[in-house]
Amino acid sequence: MKHYFAKQLFNTLFYPLLFVSAVWFVFLLQHTVQFNFSKLGVFPRKVEGLLGIVTSVFIHHDLKHIFSNTIPLLVLGMMLFYFYKKISKPVFIWLWLISGMWLWIGGRNSEAYPSYHIGASTLVYALASFLFFSGVFRKHARLMAISLLVVFIYGGIVWGVFPIKQEISWEGHLFGSIAGILVAFNYRKEGPQRRVHVWPEEKEEVDLHEIPYWQMDENSQTTQEEVPNQPVHITYVYKEKDSTKE
Repeated sequence: MKHYFAKQLFNTLFYPLLFVSAVWFVFLLQHTVQFNFSKLGVFPRKVEGLLGIVTSVFIHHDLKHIFSNTIPLLVLGMMLFYFYKKISKPVFIWLWLISGMWLWIGGRNSEAYPSYHIGASTLVYALASFLFFSGVFRKHARLMAISLLVVFIYGGIVWGVFPIKQEISWEGHLFGSIAGILVAFNYRKEGPQRRVHVWPEEKEEVDLHEIPYWQMDENSQTTQEEVPNQPVHITYVYKEKDSTKE
């Protein structure tokens, strides 16, 4: 039992911690080398910006930026890998790539104001959206409870999909949320499913008195009480005495 729980804990924590560790490693690296890591972000509709679909989630501007994404990545990532064990890896990868690809297609960018979109908040919104809508699509009581928990903890992030602050990539938040909805719908029939109770059909009662005795088996024998009393006719056959032997 202890081995089972240790394995469950390891599987739940390993990948979220690994991903967040990589994010922090890149952040520390960009402050020790002379290279503009922002160029590894998503640069919409430019060939040189395609690499950012994969790398942008590792790039953060400052401590405030990376701290704001670290805890949600850990919490939402652990929820994903705990409640959706069998499909957690492909779901995580699809959320990552789809949100980044759409950001490259529809993100804000212009000649006058060239924009590199960086940060893991796109993935945070994708994870939150997936966890919420997956429980709704599956109509699974426990997963719907997780959906409500996500709303309770991170409900305020919904405002991030609107262009309230110009310096924030609200497009990344919006496309991440849409990616979460579509991936949740696509995987709705895979992974955990709600239990459906099937009641056994009632068997038709058979009157055993109507079954000839030669068609009965040992499981369908009637008792004396079940068979009505019938008149019994007894016929006696006598053998006449042979008088010649006397």
